Amino acid sequence: MGKANEQMKKGDRDSRPLFLGKNSSNLIDVMVKYLLLSAALFTIIAIIIIVYSLASESLSFFLHIPAHEFFFGTRWAAFFDDKSFGVLPLLAGTMLTTAIALSLAIPVGIGSAIFLSEYAAPSLRRVVKPILEMLAGIPTVVYGYFALYFITPNLQYFIPDLYTYNALAAGIAMGIMIIPTIASLSEDAFYAVPQSLKAAGYALGARKSTVVMRIVIPYTLSAIVAIIILGMGRAIGETMIVTIAAGLKPTLTLNPFESVMTMTSAIAQAATGDAPRGTVEYTSLFAIALYLFAIVAILNLISSYIKRRWEIRV
Repeated sequence: MGKANEQMKKGDRDSRPLFLGKNSSNLIDVMVKYLLLSAALFTIIAIIIIVYSLASESLSFFLHIPAHEFFFGTRWAAFFDDKSFGVLPLLAGTMLTTAIALSLAIPVGIGSAIFLSEYAAPSLRRVVKPILEMLAGIPTVVYGYFALYFITPNLQYFIPDLYTYNALAAGIAMGIMIIPTIASLSEDAFYAVPQSLKAAGYALGARKSTVVMRIVIPYTLSAIVAIIILGMGRAIGETMIVTIAAGLKPTLTLNPFESVMTMTSAIAQAATGDAPRGTVEYTSLFAIALYLFAIVAILNLISSYIKRRWEIRV
């Protein structure tokens, strides 16, 4: 027996690559480790640089404009003689278009995920899912002109008072854009439900719809909430659709039939060259960007927290 073990150990030594000694193997492991560490540090450094650039320019803005006027002001007029830098109209426009987008994307996205994971035959799923995911690859500028030249004219048949540039059409286009995100991630969450729980429901005589409503959705509820928050962050940060279809009218309104200006479209307007570098108008776009960055970062932190809870449950 001892002789056989010695032969096996000798065979293992002989099977090692001749060009890799112990020291060489350790050196490669160290190199790979630090290479991967540098990749991780790169993302952290990039975020730090972005925050620094936004904060430094925003500080210059707040040296001229009081913070309470920026955060609680109800009028945005950065390019008029009577200047005003109240961000509330921009925040209202952002939240209005985001709410419209989510009201479309949540039921359609989650409904699509339930159908693909629980009802669709494999052959049908292979056809439907690529088509659904194709929406994620369409450039947002295409969605913007789709909202302006297709959605708005068709809505005006039913809503004659609808403005040419309006929050409703922009929100619908944004909702279509984020449907693949919500549908794909929700489908992954539904597939993570243990088959034993579903089998137990069917063994008790439950219908498929009952299993979905009483087992699948409650089990993945925290994941769905996290996915919705991610979709919300995606909608808040959208620029081209709202710039093209929602208009550039910074009004404090919650009427979806009117033109609105969002935070991202205000940044796009200020970045087109109308604001000379170093002016208050120029630094205002960094203040808006920092505010927007903070909102999206908070949403991502909430989503990550909820996702960690879900992963522990699973």
